[in-house]
Amino acid sequence: MRDGRYLVTLRKPGTSIGVKWEFPGGKAEAGETPDEALTREFQEELSLTINVREEIFEGHFFNGEKKYKLKAFSVELITPLDEMKLTEHSEYRLVSLDEMKELPFPSSDSLIRDYLIQKNS
Repeated sequence: MRDGRYLVTLRKPGTSIGVKWEFPGGKAEAGETPDEALTREFQEELSLTINVREEIFEGHFFNGEKKYKLKAFSVELITPLDEMKLTEHSEYRLVSLDEMKELPFPSSDSLIRDYLIQKNS
């Protein structure tokens, strides 16, 4: 969060979640900690260097029959946003919680969005 706004990215067409907004991040690889996974994903998908801060959410979701653990963290951006290079996304925005309510999110990221909205209302 920066000045009450959250970084969200729009997935390119052709992905498993379709063209939806999401919070940057992704799945941890074997042997990776959540911090390492988040740092890698920001670098691979956005060319941004970050410092991972505190965990702000933990929940679970299903994709088909498989259950996943979902964690969300606050991060500090080290690289300025104007140096971002989108590889998996077509757009990014810094949005308020009210603006976030209007954006289509996949079910997994909706858990984080809904938690943030509820926590801050």
